[in-house]
Amino acid sequence: MSFLGVDIGGTASRFVLADAAGTILARGAAGGATGHIFNPVERDKLVAVLQSIAAALPPGTTLVSACLGITGLGDKIRDEAATLIGSHLALPAAAIRLTDDMELAYRAAFAPGAGHLISAGTGSIGLHVAIDGRIIRVGGRGLLIDDGGSGTWIALTALDRLYRGIDETGSTAGAQILADELFAAMGGDDWDATRAYVYGSDRGRIGALAQAVARAADQGDALALDILTQAGAELARLGRALVQRAGHRPIGYVGGIIDLHPAIRTSLAAALPGETLLYPRLDAAAFAAQWARG
Repeated sequence: MSFLGVDIGGTASRFVLADAAGTILARGAAGGATGHIFNPVERDKLVAVLQSIAAALPPGTTLVSACLGITGLGDKIRDEAATLIGSHLALPAAAIRLTDDMELAYRAAFAPGAGHLISAGTGSIGLHVAIDGRIIRVGGRGLLIDDGGSGTWIALTALDRLYRGIDETGSTAGAQILADELFAAMGGDDWDATRAYVYGSDRGRIGALAQAVARAADQGDALALDILTQAGAELARLGRALVQRAGHRPIGYVGGIIDLHPAIRTSLAAALPGETLLYPRLDAAAFAAQWARG
């Protein structure tokens, strides 16, 4: 008898298989997906992840139940999602526990009521789970509305400020290092290359440009460093919002952006004086496998 835990994010997924005693039997990774199964493209991505995980399980695996945290999963489609997932994992829908990836991460980091958690990766979102199970969410509204401090926000802010400079001066003077890094990552130094990259990409590929901004900051580009400092302030805002709504608790920050560049943690600390900041290393998939055991 085995229990499966899966943490599905927009750019990558991880799974852990555990036995009845909680001992980890296997773990692995797959591509990214979302819970937006109302979109045929996203539905296909989720199916591909499920098929990849099912194929990677040890021969003879018999699943009893599964717990999946899926980014973007909404309440209205949980039943449909459970049926879809069950069909690929050979499980009845009733044997599948579903939540979104952020609640899964919170429960892996804190007991209910014990802290606040902010995740900064491709997107950004904050969460507090109260002792009574009530959930407070801040941010997490996607790149078209906000996602302040996230990888996509960093990338799009950098492009916006770079092109505003080009508008005003006709050149990339003053931000040449940032321009060189961004243009190299996008495969060209003209507007056509930028337009094709941004408008022909998903949020994960756009967010990957944050790495170019960090490289430019490492080389001393002042604009890049300013953007990363602003990113830290944006992520601090999410922490303050949770403190205002749910009280002073330790604030945990997770996600790839937190370690993108030292300026981000420095800015966070400066913007949240007096707060206890934590940077936990979570194994959400392993927690999900234990949660699947009931």
